[in-house]
Amino acid sequence: MTKTMADRRRGLSVALALTGLSVMLGACNTTGEIVTQTVPTDYRQRHPIAVEEAKKSIVIFVGKARGGLSAAQHADVAGIARDWVREGTGSVVVDVPVNAANSRAAAATYHEIRSVLASVGVPSRAIVQHPYQPEDPGLLPTIRLSYSRIAAVAGPCGLWPEDIGPSILDPGYNENRPYFNLGCASQRNLAAMIDNPADLEQPRSETPVYNARRDMAFERYRKGTPIASSNPDADKAKLSDTGR
Repeated sequence: MTKTMADRRRGLSVALALTGLSVMLGACNTTGEIVTQTVPTDYRQRHPIAVEEAKKSIVIFVGKARGGLSAAQHADVAGIARDWVREGTGSVVVDVPVNAANSRAAAATYHEIRSVLASVGVPSRAIVQHPYQPEDPGLLPTIRLSYSRIAAVAGPCGLWPEDIGPSILDPGYNENRPYFNLGCASQRNLAAMIDNPADLEQPRSETPVYNARRDMAFERYRKGTPIASSNPDADKAKLSDTGR
């Protein structure tokens, strides 16, 4: 009787242990979808081109004993003025050094910069002078022109969050997935070449037709003459019959 009771207790303990083990294993098997954070396979999703506000600037070096712009500096100022007329979204800020060795020359240069900007089409209300105190008196301070614009950007590049070689720390290294930095340089270069970032969002409006060319084409069509313009260099691309 005692042995039978002991066997029953031992059997009950084994049953309880198996039941607990089955409960633990069942808790690991969930029917819900497990969402894991993965790197997108498409490089355009990993490194998208975004449209945001950025700054464009140039630097003008001014000596201690000379005020005004050189020929190259005059061209630089005129160039940034034309760019502002085309794409500027704010004022042209001119940082001018004060209490420096070249402060007097910088002040004279600023007045010439202002006249150059106005001659290209920048209104006087859009030119803002910003005096600044140089942090290092030993360095020759410069005049900086800057303005805000809408630009297409991508990146930053050169980020390596994971080891691209075989590693036990990367469980997906054997799945032949592209590494994170792949395509970033191409996206960044493409963004830098975009002239009008608005083209990424919507097409431009159509320009009016060239009536003179259209009237000429209709007149040739009415007379039955060829509409296409003659190309004198068309025969130059043909293969020669020599040796046939």
